[in-house]
Amino acid sequence: MERKNAWNTYDGKELRRLAEVTEDYKRFLSEAKTERECAALAVKMAEKKGYRSLEAIQKEGRTLRAGDKVYAVHKKKLVVLYYMGERTMEEGLNILGAHIDSPRLDLKQNPLYEEGEMALLDTHYYGGIKKYQWAAIPLALHGVIVKKDGTSVELSVGERPEDPVVGISDLLIHLSAEQMQKKAAVVVEGENLNIIAGSRPLSDVETDGEDPEKKEKEKIKAALLKLLKERYGVEEEDFLSAELEAVPAGPARDFGLDGSMVMGYGQDDRICAFTSLLAFLEAETPLYTSVCLLTDKEEIGSMGATGMQSRYFENITAEVMELAGGYSELALKRCLQRSHMLSSDVSAAFDPNYASAFEKKNAAYLGRGMVFNKYTGSRGKSGSNDACAEYMGALRRIMDGAGVCWQTAELGKVDQGGGGTIAYITANYGMDVIDSGVALLNMHSPWEVSSKADIYEAYKGYRAFLQAGWQEEA
Repeated sequence: MERKNAWNTYDGKELRRLAEVTEDYKRFLSEAKTERECAALAVKMAEKKGYRSLEAIQKEGRTLRAGDKVYAVHKKKLVVLYYMGERTMEEGLNILGAHIDSPRLDLKQNPLYEEGEMALLDTHYYGGIKKYQWAAIPLALHGVIVKKDGTSVELSVGERPEDPVVGISDLLIHLSAEQMQKKAAVVVEGENLNIIAGSRPLSDVETDGEDPEKKEKEKIKAALLKLLKERYGVEEEDFLSAELEAVPAGPARDFGLDGSMVMGYGQDDRICAFTSLLAFLEAETPLYTSVCLLTDKEEIGSMGATGMQSRYFENITAEVMELAGGYSELALKRCLQRSHMLSSDVSAAFDPNYASAFEKKNAAYLGRGMVFNKYTGSRGKSGSNDACAEYMGALRRIMDGAGVCWQTAELGKVDQGGGGTIAYITANYGMDVIDSGVALLNMHSPWEVSSKADIYEAYKGYRAFLQAGWQEEA
């Protein structure tokens, strides 16, 4: 039952390929820090591999057949790719599903104010975070501002070496006697996650000649608004229709003196999104139609139009089936029920600094390969998809046959806490689904850590899954 360390299995050729995959991953992680950026980059990568927009194919009146590659994007935050297989879609799909949203700080709709000789931005945190971890670190601002006339301004500040960064202050240790007595949950409270954005007021020269009655009283805020107007052409009112996210500034980079790990923001769950997408784009014409599903809003319950609880995936699959010549309501239901899916999401890596939170025999370890979680949920498996034994047995054959290093795990001790993924949502169709992915240290922190070996093994595992022939496996 002991799983081997994947590093011990590699020859020179595999080590070179591992290095290529992980370098590409670091670039992906550094470039795509929001769900919009991730969706746009996924489309760019897909188009280079010959994928075409489903909308364009529909306008041309074309049909789909084995070997065709199509994608669809929903509201610039959700991407679904289809690689048409030799079998009909009614016989089922091989689905790789991951989410591309990550915990962060969203700017409120009325965010900008001045206080204490500073301009600040109000935020509302998104997803599960330890709020104190977001103080006293450099933050970048990413997102889009949509004006009333429909034009949009994309913004990314804080990533280039010459860019300024922003951040949230923390109380100095010399005055923190009261703060240090608080529980961790309230050391920094949500309403105090206010980003310092500036401290320079409009000068007297800049306001010379103005009516004294109309002169700005909040000159630091006014100076910042002047900068936004000059640089981006936006007014304060445009914040009302903006989606601006504060994320940790800086690129993903090697971690550990031996360079065996990756540290970066947003690895939950872009580590699975990238490895799924890379495996998908490199696949040969599959037996069963393959799907790569990159969804949004998982960190807040998969709700909303771009979350997995929307009907978009079901609806767009119906559109693809129509172009493939096999759509009916019954055929769609059969397609989804007969499908097989890896719900690709991260797991918690055993941390020797916090060993008491884990049950060692059933924990994931860095370097032992991709992770299968037969079930997640909380305490008594509440809110969990519990994959059936037959599916787990088939996956064992597939992974071992492809030489993939893998391990099984639970998310910590039984009563310690828990978590969920999108698996239970797609399982509602009756398909076989299991959680799989990569183990992380520091999950949901600004800087998460993964093993390069696990990244590579996940990529190998997803490739093997996409080539599976389930009738042959049965």
